[in-house]
Amino acid sequence: MKAGVSSPNGLELRDIPQPEPKPNEVLVRVKACGLNRADLSAARASLGHGVMGAALGLEWAGEVVSAGAEAKAFKPGDRVVCSGSGGYAEYAVADHGRTLPLPAGFSFEQAAVLPVALNTLHNALVTQGRLKAGESVLIQGASSGVGLMGLQIAKLKGAKPVMGSATNDGRRARLKEFGADVAIDTRNEKWADQMLEATGGKGVDLTVDMVSGALVTPLMKATAVLGRIVNVGRLGGQKAEFDFDLHAAKRIDYIGVTFRTRSLEEIREIVRLMKADLWDAVIAGKLKLPIDRTFKLDEAIAAQAHMKANQHFGKIALVM
Repeated sequence: MKAGVSSPNGLELRDIPQPEPKPNEVLVRVKACGLNRADLSAARASLGHGVMGAALGLEWAGEVVSAGAEAKAFKPGDRVVCSGSGGYAEYAVADHGRTLPLPAGFSFEQAAVLPVALNTLHNALVTQGRLKAGESVLIQGASSGVGLMGLQIAKLKGAKPVMGSATNDGRRARLKEFGADVAIDTRNEKWADQMLEATGGKGVDLTVDMVSGALVTPLMKATAVLGRIVNVGRLGGQKAEFDFDLHAAKRIDYIGVTFRTRSLEEIREIVRLMKADLWDAVIAGKLKLPIDRTFKLDEAIAAQAHMKANQHFGKIALVM
């Protein structure tokens, strides 16, 4: 089958064997696959992401071809949306606990871009972040697909105010379409003061941080006493100065999360909790993501180049 795989030179298109489902898996004929920034490092199997020569792709949608003995909820022909690995391909396998029925009325590409954002941000905001209605939330790096989903989940769960940051003027102007009450430009040296002003001087209760780097200490200055910061991404740098005294004085919970060190059982539970809490809202169209552009599987290298250029708003999808 045709697939986009990792290589020493980055993403390559090759013919590789079709995967065989294990008893706990479903084999899916992929119709669409969502792109994520982790795909860029996985393309060279760097930073602990990916396996050399393996198909990339963390989320996809398609039709079930066959189901293992433990995947009793699915049968051939079912339209499904999945998360896992190997979605840049004509066929992919997914654990049954990471496979969900395609919502009625959704196209394959609309569904394919949802799993990573839904699972990551529900876990960050609700499970790890312990969000309560009425608390203030900041999504740091809000113009990405994951960030836009975070704004929507925070609004759905009753956060107030919901704030989002973006350094691109055009993308920042659109954050209010997805639930942001306040849009912040972290290039402005007074951005932390804007957060304090928006929260009546208290500081933000919960931040989902996809940027990190040098923004962490200013972020703590604008965090409430007993506030929480959930570190999801490190686009601004993996290392930076950290004010330990400020962290202690504010008694901030600084929580790191990643899927790389989670067991299959842990991931199944993340998906289960997300589905129980959010799937009705997904079906109702209350949680969705814009697709900036679609590419054919043959154009996967161009699709990743489009993502690297960082000019897109929302998600990029491959269609088969």
